Amino acid sequence: MKTRLPLIGLILALAAPAADAPGFALWTTDELKTMDRKLAPKVNAQKVATETLGSYGQHNVMVVYREGDGEAELHDNMTDVFVVQSGAGTLVVGGKVVGGKSTGPGEVRGTSIEGGARRKLAPGDIANIPAGMPHRVLVAPGQKITYLIVKVRK
Repeated sequence: MKTRLPLIGLILALAAPAADAPGFALWTTDELKTMDRKLAPKVNAQKVATETLGSYGQHNVMVVYREGDGEAELHDNMTDVFVVQSGAGTLVVGGKVVGGKSTGPGEVRGTSIEGGARRKLAPGDIANIPAGMPHRVLVAPGQKITYLIVKVRK
């Protein structure tokens, strides 16, 4: 019996899943597809709900669910990479933030963007918004959009 215990321990150790490397994360397609249903009940007065999936020093990953227009934003030291998961909207980029107010170091929020370019957003689209570029997501009445954001610090 004593000789079987080490053998059983070895078999169990080999069958156990390996631990992920530090900093590694995986969000499956199935997990991301359910984020809109998970976030919809959490929508606030600004018609948005967010969830941070992870923070990793120089970048973080979050999901945004919108049922209405977002504020105009400008991040001095942060690039945003959007990956649209579901729904549709319009991304306004460039131009100038109207009614901009500082909301923290290097962060400005405003009511709209003057002179920006409009780009339609649909599932599968990816947008790279460099640090210092004004941007805003617009959502038509009755519509919604869910997108992943990777925020990368300069």
